[in-house]
Amino acid sequence: MSIGNEALQVIVVVLISYLLGSVPTAYLIGRLNRVNIFEIGSGNMGGTNVARALGCGWGIVVFTLDAIKGIAAVLIATQLMDNKTAASIIAAICVIVGHNWSLFASLLTGAIRGGKGAATAFGTALMIAPFQLIAGICLIGALVIALTRYVSLAVLVMLAVSTLWMAVLISQHAIASEYGFYVLAVAAITLWRFRGNIQRLLAGTERRLGERV
Repeated sequence: MSIGNEALQVIVVVLISYLLGSVPTAYLIGRLNRVNIFEIGSGNMGGTNVARALGCGWGIVVFTLDAIKGIAAVLIATQLMDNKTAASIIAAICVIVGHNWSLFASLLTGAIRGGKGAATAFGTALMIAPFQLIAGICLIGALVIALTRYVSLAVLVMLAVSTLWMAVLISQHAIASEYGFYVLAVAAITLWRFRGNIQRLLAGTERRLGERV
């Protein structure tokens, strides 16, 4: 299925991806359990904060749903646009932006709110990156969490490894060079959203997985 007009295709993909990313899954799961996720723990709209507030099971549910948003955005975009590479890149970036600066969460709270985008970015990576890369960063992330119980550190290490890995693949022409825009955008957005975590890691005050709020 194709919309035809290239500019219209891009606009539709941007809107759908952003709105899909904006769905406040952590907030909805929190409300299901009579908790306002924005008023507990770090106040972040993500799986880690949900895990601290409601337990790891609910945290995994939120992570999975947020990842599905990334997967769905790319799948929908590639059906709507003729240029599949451009569709994947635009959808991936916009769905992460939607999650991090959620329209719906902002309307609910009266302030610009959102998550940090790690799970949603992981969902887009599942659709874009090679299987070996996904398997490799999952193994590395699991090892970091097992050794340190710092989820934020695992995300940052996975980001560094995946960014370098994708850069090598692009330099070797194993994947399209256009995906460099996706790699740089995800790295920049993630580092910006995790800047507080980086400061707390350096100061030794970052909370570990399993610590309840």
